[in-house]
Parts: sequence; C-alpha cells; structure tokens
Amino acid sequence: MFQLFNRTAPPLIGLDISSTSVKLLELGQSGNRYRVESYAVVPLPQNAVEEKNISDVDAVGAAIKRAVSRAGTRTRNAAVAVAGSAVITKVINMPANLSDDELADQIQLEADQYIPYPREEVNLDFEVMGQSEKQEGMVDVLLAASRSENVDVRVAALELGGLNARIVDVEAFAMEAAYSLLASQLPDNGVGKTIAVIDVGATMTTLSVSHDFKVIYTREQVFGGKQLTDEIMRRYGLSYEEAGLAKKQGGLPDNYEPEVLQPFKEAMAQQVSRSLQFFFSSSQHNSVDHIVLAGGCASIPGVDALIEDKIGITASVANPFADMSLTSRINPEAIRSDASSLMIACGLAMRRFSER
Repeated sequence: MFQLFNRTAPPLIGLDISSTSVKLLELGQSGNRYRVESYAVVPLPQNAVEEKNISDVDAVGAAIKRAVSRAGTRTRNAAVAVAGSAVITKVINMPANLSDDELADQIQLEADQYIPYPREEVNLDFEVMGQSEKQEGMVDVLLAASRSENVDVRVAALELGGLNARIVDVEAFAMEAAYSLLASQLPDNGVGKTIAVIDVGATMTTLSVSHDFKVIYTREQVFGGKQLTDEIMRRYGLSYEEAGLAKKQGGLPDNYEPEVLQPFKEAMAQQVSRSLQFFFSSSQHNSVDHIVLAGGCASIPGVDALIEDKIGITASVANPFADMSLTSRINPEAIRSDASSLMIACGLAMRRFSER
C-alpha cells in the first residue's frame, strides 16, 4: 500500500504539480527558522495537466527533471500531492485502547462502508487526530482514500523526473501545513481567527477556510489565470507560451491593463465573493476575519486591494517565506515574485519536519 500520509521525516523536496507548472521547493533549518535550500518553477506544455489531472506523464516527468536540474538539489526523496477533489476524507471514531496494528486492521475491515470504490482500486491511509470530544474512550481518526490511478500517475511522473515519491499527500492538507508560516501576516497572529485562503491557480480556484489554523471548509471551482492567458492570446494574436510570458514579464500594449487585466481582476473578485457565499450558506459562520490570496493570480498587482474594497474584508497576498532565511543561491526577488504560488510546495516541503 502506498501511503497518503507518511510517518517518517527524511530530507525531501516539496513538489507541486499544477496545471501550468512544476514547482519544486526544499527547506532546511537554521536555528529555529526555516531556510530555503533550493527552489525552481518550470512551465508545463499546454494540456499536460488538465484541471489537476495529469494527462501527459512524459511531459510532466521531463518538466520535473528540468526543475531538479535548475534547483541544483541532490535530494531525491519528494512529497507530492493529489487534488482534494480526487480524495475522499472522513473522520471516524475508533476505540482508544487499540494498538497501531489493531487500529490498522480494524480500519481495513470497516473502510468499505466509507469508500464507493472496490478496495483493490484505492490507496488508503489514516491518521489518529486525538481523543474524541463526542465519545468517551474513543479517538477521532482521519481516513483518506484516493483512486490508485491518481497516486500511480504522480509516482510515475516523479520517477521519470529522477525522484522517489516518498510521500503522497493531499493538497488541502499541504496548504493547512503551510498556514502556520503566515501567522505574522494575520490579525492577532491568526489566533482564534477565521481565515479564508483563496488559491487562484491556472484553471482551478480553491477556497480553504481555517479557524485557529485548522481547516473547517474547502471547495474547488473552475476559474483561474488561464482565462486571462486565453484572452491575451485572442486579443494580441500570441501563442500560449508567448501569452504566458507576456502576462508575467510585461511588454503588452497600453490597452492591456484597462481592457484585459482590469476585467479579469473584477472577475476574480466576483469569484472570491461567490466562494465565500458558498461557505457562509453551508456553515454556521457568516463572516471571516481576513482573506489570504494564494496561487499565481495572487501576484497580480493591486488585486488584494480590489478584493478588499469589493468585499469589505481585509485581504493580503500570501508570502510563506517572510520569516525564512535563504541560501546564497536563491534569488530573493525571484522567490518573492513566486511566493504566493508556492504555498502547496511549502506545505509539502515542511513534511520533512512533521511526524506525518
């Protein structure tokens, strides 16, 4: 069985495979601070990954190989993640007096009632979360399961890139692990606060709401920066690669900002508002204390101020590296530019220091 959660902590790389790029990040420690040892972001060919599903494993493997080379890392163990939409999670209760082996056996026996797929087609893992608040003598156990094909294709892509998939995690859990890095950027350091982290990637927008640094709600919607790239292609007659480069580096005509970029920013604000309304309507909460923007689209200048103005909730752009040191080979300006899109890679890289 391949583990969704890993219980050892070897040196490893955090590798986030998104719809448009492979993001590699390796963390070390310097005193009581994290230190960025190596990182690289390598673009993927169009349609190599579609809505977080790998459709061209060879292209993804080749991009991973380039990222490893560009980062200059010698580490070969990696943590990668599957999308939340590809994972079934369930908190179940188990007797507290069971040993680890007995618990594993019991979960194997009972897993069928929670998973709507044949057992042989699923990768399954669990983690004991602590004493149950509802039932005395019981523990809460987080059960996570994913179709084997979702795990296998990522393992295969990493192997093609020269890496060993030591951990296969879940994107939402990796994002939660990275939340602690944002504490200094949140009201009251995030203590007791309800924070909405909105990750706007290339094709998908993921809302993760946490209270006191524990995720209480997640939701994915189809919306992302590819819509802006497509409009640049259409408006200016550029190829997909040219449009992606121009979007990041500039050099577009004067009408780009008012006629193309501003409408996209407005659409992004509308999407954030809609995501929050879904959360409010399906939970006991009717407000959040702060919005954190993550993903590639969060780095669009002024989008945080626009969203704050439209929604009336303070907003900021995620920077998980704000309190980290950097090795001499890391370009501070480059990693600052990529920071908001590296939250998942950061959470995966942090697995080196966790017990999962």
